[in-house]
Amino acid sequence: MRHFALAIVLAVSVVTLLPHPTAAQDKPAAAPAVTGARGEFLAEVAYYEQRYTRIAEAVPAEKYSWRPAEGVRSIGEVYAHIAAANYGIAKLLGTPPPAGFDPKAFNAAAGDKAKTVQTLKDSFAHFRGAILAIKDADLNNALKMFGQDTTVRGAFFLATGHFGEHLGQSIAYARQNGIVPPWTEERMKQEAAKPKP
Repeated sequence: MRHFALAIVLAVSVVTLLPHPTAAQDKPAAAPAVTGARGEFLAEVAYYEQRYTRIAEAVPAEKYSWRPAEGVRSIGEVYAHIAAANYGIAKLLGTPPPAGFDPKAFNAAAGDKAKTVQTLKDSFAHFRGAILAIKDADLNNALKMFGQDTTVRGAFFLATGHFGEHLGQSIAYARQNGIVPPWTEERMKQEAAKPKP
């Protein structure tokens, strides 16, 4: 009887320690830890993804077709350009775009805020997958990007510069339309809430 009771206690303990099926479904699986150049670049990509997504969501839908001058990208076209570049650079790094990919369709839909924001989010998810698929041993492989001879690791730097260039453009466009970037607005509120000396 004692062995039976001990077996019951052990079985209950094991079942209690196992993850609950619904809890596991509610939480996405943790991404594998990536270190070195790929990990550092993924951190940069996460930073820019958060900034682009937040400013794209802050811009009112009716402003997506606004442009500072004729022949210059509109607000929505800047976000469409970043999305297309994410897929294009991913392809350069060895991950082809999904079936049916058409970057021209991005520009055609650039005036539609909901479609453009979703396209932007999807492109960053695809880009992250492309970076995770790269092997550390391939970081010094030669490739050509933006007309320059570089390496896979060098492409990380070029992509970061590209992100920075168009984020600055997006911020300028937003400010010209009276939109304060969300992260700046948050910082201003925090500073205003601080007690004065």
